[in-house]
Amino acid sequence: MRLKDKVAIVTGAGRGLGKGISQKLAAEGAKVILADIASADEAVTEIREAGGTACPFVANVAKQKEVQALVEFAVKTYGSLDIMVNNAGINRDGMLHKMPPENWNLVIEIDLTGTFYGTQEAIKYMRNKNSGRIINISSGSWLGNIGQANYAAAKAGVVGLTKTAARENAKKGITCNVICPGFIETDMTLKLKEVNDGAAWNNMMQKIPMGYAGNPSDVGNVVAFLASDEAAYITSEIINVGGGMIV
Repeated sequence: MRLKDKVAIVTGAGRGLGKGISQKLAAEGAKVILADIASADEAVTEIREAGGTACPFVANVAKQKEVQALVEFAVKTYGSLDIMVNNAGINRDGMLHKMPPENWNLVIEIDLTGTFYGTQEAIKYMRNKNSGRIINISSGSWLGNIGQANYAAAKAGVVGLTKTAARENAKKGITCNVICPGFIETDMTLKLKEVNDGAAWNNMMQKIPMGYAGNPSDVGNVVAFLASDEAAYITSEIINVGGGMIV
């Protein structure tokens, strides 16, 4: 129970990666607010049934006032905010020369600006108590990926944002780190098994040196470590969780 009595917010927590991260934090003793643009009630119920402490909060991370309300809710409900995991994100893939401006703007607003709002609002509170953990979820795609100009740009921005926040807030006892997941098994990625009789899925497996997709718990384990006192001297790091796929 490395995170006993710590208070955490996870955005994009209603399903997939965010849900897995929330479950791990709760299992380690944290009180977790699962924020999502839609209800995260089902994920919260699963955590509670497993003996954890959690509650849902509906927020669009691209709206600053809604993120402010989220942080205020965490402090009012549980008396503190110790861990902020900015996980919410979307993708609208397409080749650069064909990409509609609205698809560029939407991904930047949610994946990058949403992470900025979450980081900023959490740090405002954490600076006053001289401690805190910011853990931002980027992607191996931040290095560039065909058909993902918007997503890659946003996720590269998350890296730069986090490293800057780490430098600005280190003396305030706040660590800021980035996790870059590779190919993780979620509802979205599992759809590849339905494409061309699984050919698309098998093609992805061949790109992963370890030969299989990751699980949300693989990312959750790293988040829990970075959120713990054991990681007090780790900041401004990029940690890849991709079975060797990210180079």
